[in-house]
Amino acid sequence: MQRVIDAVALASTGEIELALKQIEAVEQDAFGVVEEALRVFLSELSTTAQQSALALTALAASKRELESQLETIQRQDSAIRELSVPIIDIWHGILTLPLVGLFDSVRAVEVTERLLARVADDSDVEWVILDLTGVTVIDSMTALHLVKLAQAVQLLGARCVLTGLGGHVAATLVALGVSFDELNPMRSLREGLRFCLAQRKAYDISEVIRRGTGQIEAPRRTET
Repeated sequence: MQRVIDAVALASTGEIELALKQIEAVEQDAFGVVEEALRVFLSELSTTAQQSALALTALAASKRELESQLETIQRQDSAIRELSVPIIDIWHGILTLPLVGLFDSVRAVEVTERLLARVADDSDVEWVILDLTGVTVIDSMTALHLVKLAQAVQLLGARCVLTGLGGHVAATLVALGVSFDELNPMRSLREGLRFCLAQRKAYDISEVIRRGTGQIEAPRRTET
């Protein structure tokens, strides 16, 4: 009887192997049948515990593998987002953002976040060229988003030029009655760049004239 009690006590603490040793030899007494039944139960319990341990080990390995795959997917997703919104320094103070493929509202939000962050961080940015040469379809919400993007860029001290408008995209913008004052639409990226450079040159000339006029007028005011 004591051996049965000891075996049960050991089994309750998880020491199943030690519990089995307590009743290894079944004595032919009144408790022999009880000891044999307990031994069979503990043997099955030990086997189940080993199987559970193996299953937990396999589950942990699968979890690590899934976490590794998830990290890889997240890195790939980040790389894809970087490639899908390529902000290029095409000239000093002039950025271009060539958009390719489907340009929906979700992508428009991502473009806005990245572009505004870049313009805000770089005080030298004067012009942003949004090139839609590779965009064949644009919905109404996205078209309005483009206008808001141009307005936001202007608030940060830069201006936008929209280039590469296809027939469908142009028709969508016209149907919406979108104002092109902030977008400065151009037929191609090359024309857009020429426009930006011409605007910079005109500004530089006017600035030189303004400064020169100020230097000439200053002595006159002191003489009078």
